[in-house]
Amino acid sequence: MAGSGYLTAAFYRFVELPDCAALQAPLLARCEALQIKGLILLAHEGINGTVAGAPDNIAALLEFLRADPRLKALEHKESWSQKPPFRRMRVRVKREIVTLGVPGINPALQSGTYVKPQEWNALISRPDVVVVDTRNTYEVELGTFQGAQNPHIASFAELPRWVEQAPSLQPENGKRPAVAMFCTGGIRCEKSTALLRQQGFTEVYHLQGGILKYLEEVQPEDSLWQGECFVFDERVSVGHGLQAGPHQLCRCCRQPLPEGALDTPEFELGVSCPRC
Repeated sequence: MAGSGYLTAAFYRFVELPDCAALQAPLLARCEALQIKGLILLAHEGINGTVAGAPDNIAALLEFLRADPRLKALEHKESWSQKPPFRRMRVRVKREIVTLGVPGINPALQSGTYVKPQEWNALISRPDVVVVDTRNTYEVELGTFQGAQNPHIASFAELPRWVEQAPSLQPENGKRPAVAMFCTGGIRCEKSTALLRQQGFTEVYHLQGGILKYLEEVQPEDSLWQGECFVFDERVSVGHGLQAGPHQLCRCCRQPLPEGALDTPEFELGVSCPRC
């Protein structure tokens, strides 16, 4: 319910942070002092995090982050939950804030064109635009945009190979197609468009703020979204208005339970599910 319970803030920014290792300890200390829980990733390419806590404390953390001139323009998305979405606070230093595994990708310099949620429907309805869901298969199964292609990947690092082989992305008469990419919060599609730009695609778009921003701002009656959006916290999935959905998570494989899973012989609470 908006305005009560636990406030969750999701944020990321691609920006050069060569001192990312030195930022880890003070950032963790600040989060713990504010009784905030969640996960923040730091890398040379930027910052990526989802955290939850009391509203005033979340505001204080965001103010702390934006005090760094490099993060002054850091944007975030908010949602509410009645239960704590996270059990502990972690700040990790990684090679990438979202792992693609392709050297030389720099989303801060070469990503595609942002498209606002209100303009997204018109773009993906164009017959000349290839719409690509950059998320993992288990996420796509819960919901996706009408007409979107599912790469059927188990991890984001598998996307480059799919891009290389996908028939719909091959040049026609020497010209690459227009491509619109999307993901949960914007970070994977932003990096994906940088990959395509590196490979010679010229007309590349991505949904600003990701699916979550679209579900927050676009009314159900105007929506081209079908189903629920998987989220990486205790809510499991959300729908329009970012209200928590009906899906449950397998505590073993950490993936959403398929429809009817509770009635299968493979399901044992806290032990296994049909996916396991």
